[in-house]
Amino acid sequence: MADAEVPHPREVYDLQGQDPAEAAFEAARARGRLHHAWLLTGPEGVGKATFAYRAARRLLGAPADLEYGVLGVDPNHPVARQVAARSHPDLLVLEREGPDGKPRKVIPVDDARKLAEFFSKSPASAPHRVAIVDAADDLNVNAANAILKTLEEPPPRGVLLMTSHSPGRLLPTIRSRCRRLAFQPLGIGPTTDFISARTDLGYEEAQRLAEMADGAPGLALSLAASNALAMDDAARDLLADLPRVDESRALSIAEKFRGGEGPVQFALLFARLADRVHRLSVDQASQGFGRLDPWAQAWETLQRLPREVEALNLDRADALFTALSELRQAARA
Repeated sequence: MADAEVPHPREVYDLQGQDPAEAAFEAARARGRLHHAWLLTGPEGVGKATFAYRAARRLLGAPADLEYGVLGVDPNHPVARQVAARSHPDLLVLEREGPDGKPRKVIPVDDARKLAEFFSKSPASAPHRVAIVDAADDLNVNAANAILKTLEEPPPRGVLLMTSHSPGRLLPTIRSRCRRLAFQPLGIGPTTDFISARTDLGYEEAQRLAEMADGAPGLALSLAASNALAMDDAARDLLADLPRVDESRALSIAEKFRGGEGPVQFALLFARLADRVHRLSVDQASQGFGRLDPWAQAWETLQRLPREVEALNLDRADALFTALSELRQAARA
């Protein structure tokens, strides 16, 4: 397993590859034309939340320290230390993590309603009041409507920073009231270097993670910490055996679906199976042979089952054997 630690974005003080977004935000701030709401869009793990905390520290009064980039500040500055300790009075954060530290399925409406009260007050000790929503995709319907009410009445000296991996799924009225900043993947090479520098993995393993994450460094680091390489190996071996299924191997894999890390391992295996099935289908299509419909159906099952398991609390081992049955049929077609 990789010796990888995934720090919370509030504890990160550097950001690679997002200079255009940082420069655009800083230019607006310096000109005094700062929009009241910003939608930070891009794939998961490219630094959107890290940017939000970097922007928040500057808006809360920490002076620039260019050693840490355009929006960088000294980690030892009192504002930075308050943000890291989650004790700054002019910063509100809405996220899936609950008061008990455990992740929730959504950001509930009661949390979203705190925004209106928060922005109704003047800053206690900073030039601005800042709220971060990480991520807007996690708002349930009522919470999204509560956010919209805040956007319709822009608060004086208030700035809302919202991250989104899938902005097309947000309410159009939310998108239209925000200024959008787009964040791009870092790329395979730089992400490989990023992982190599932060884990005990070899270069080839780091490159595999970078490719799994499509060049998103934060996602690649999360994959490393979740032991995604082992699940990718398991997916490769299961597909290599088709149409035969080694039931003892499958049962051994299913054992990893138990316990606190079980849901993560289950999701990882299905994601790796789906990715490998997709690549297999593309390869067969380019060579002009093989029936693709069964593989497309198997891929759809691999996409669908994790959602159903989570929503309906189904047995993960049963879901794995259901998927393997469809994969066997596709291999025989």
